[in-house]
Amino acid sequence: MILVGQYDSPYTRRVAISLKVLGIAYEHDTRSVFGDFDSMRTTNPLGRIPSLILDSGDVLIDSAAILDHIDEIVGPERALLPPSGKPRRDALQRIALANGAVDKIGGGVNYETLIRPKQYRWPDWIERCKTQGLGALAALDALAWPQDGIDQAQITTACAFDYIQVTNPDMAPAGRYPRLAALTDRLRRRAEFRETSFSDYAVPKAD
Repeated sequence: MILVGQYDSPYTRRVAISLKVLGIAYEHDTRSVFGDFDSMRTTNPLGRIPSLILDSGDVLIDSAAILDHIDEIVGPERALLPPSGKPRRDALQRIALANGAVDKIGGGVNYETLIRPKQYRWPDWIERCKTQGLGALAALDALAWPQDGIDQAQITTACAFDYIQVTNPDMAPAGRYPRLAALTDRLRRRAEFRETSFSDYAVPKAD
């Protein structure tokens, strides 16, 4: 199978890490949604990442759908998301908060301040996105996190926090979110995280 998308997307990265954790081999297609948009749309009509091209030729889009398929492949005993009940609800709640933080900080704040022309920016909307993203981070930091092992809630949250630390360091300064920092630091030491590092990511500069 082929994973389409660069690792500087926390959505692509959480899929890549999950595949590696479960020992599922894949090829990596590093097309960019910005530099290769027209080509990307031949794989995913939305022109978004990630996509997973299966050996059958079928294409899965959206990281949640891809991760659901991966869990189905390995079965409930090895799946990274609990199959049912409160453990599943709790994990999905954490994943929703982590993805929401990325959406609001990465997709909201970053796009508004780094991409949209200055004269068209809406300061109140930028502040609202900051409030939402920081609220999600605070809620995640208030939770207890395992000291060992790995599951989808941990993978997604660490990918989100790592992304925010790299792209928006002022919004995740040292000491503000100690539990999230501890979780992310622990998982960064794993081979699956090191092999999908995006430390050379070039953060755009606001004008």
